[in-house]
Amino acid sequence: MDIVVKGRKTEVPERFRKHVAEKLNLEKIQKLDGKVMSLDVEVSKEPNPRQADRCDRVEITLRSRGPVIRAEAAASDPYAALDLAAEKLDARLRKQHDKRFSRRGSRRIPAAEVPDHVPGVATLNGSGAVTSPEEEQAVPTKKVGSLEVQGDGPMVVREKTHVAAPMTLDQALYEMELVGHDFYLFVDSETKEPSVVYRRHAYDYGVIHLRTDTMITENDSPEAGGTLGG
Repeated sequence: MDIVVKGRKTEVPERFRKHVAEKLNLEKIQKLDGKVMSLDVEVSKEPNPRQADRCDRVEITLRSRGPVIRAEAAASDPYAALDLAAEKLDARLRKQHDKRFSRRGSRRIPAAEVPDHVPGVATLNGSGAVTSPEEEQAVPTKKVGSLEVQGDGPMVVREKTHVAAPMTLDQALYEMELVGHDFYLFVDSETKEPSVVYRRHAYDYGVIHLRTDTMITENDSPEAGGTLGG
C-alpha cells in the first residue's frame, strides 16, 4: 500500500511528501488495522489573509474493509497541520482497534443475568439499594384486576365491564365505525355467544365467534380463548 499525496489548488513540494511518509508509519497503521486498502493525504491552502493562522489544511483519509476513517487539521503551515491530523488519525485508529478487540474478547451479559454469571453479586432494589436475603425471599404479591402479580409488575391490567344488548353482525359493523376502532366486541343476537368483528385490509372485515366447549368446561381446563387471525 502506498500513500497518495495530492494538493488542491496548491503545489505539494517533494520535501513535504517525504515528511508525510515519515510521519504516517504504514507498519504502525497496519498493526492497528490490517485491512487498510488506501491512505490519501490532501493538502489545501486558504487564500484569505484573515485566516493566516489556519491557512494550511491537511486531510487524511484511510479506507479499509471497515468504516472510512478521516482526520483533518489546519495550522499556519502544512507541516504543523499534518502533525495535528496524524495525531487525530492515530487516536481514531486506536479507538476502532480497541472497539473491535473488546467485541471479540468478551460477550456482554444482560443485567438480569449478572447474578447467574457472577457469584456473590449484590442484588439492588428499585431504589438502587442493596437488598438483603430476607427482602429477596419476601417478594410482595398484589392483586391487579383478576390477576396476581409478584413485585412491581411489569404487567398492568385495565379491566372494563360493559352491558350490551345482543345485536346483528351489520349492527356491530356500524357500531365499530361509529367508535372508530379496528375491532368491536358484541353478543351475536342469533347465537347468543360473544363475537368480535375486526378490520382487515382496505374495506374487508373479519368476524370471530366464540362458542362454549362443554368438554373444556367440565374438565376446568385453564386454556381458553382465541386469537385474531386471517
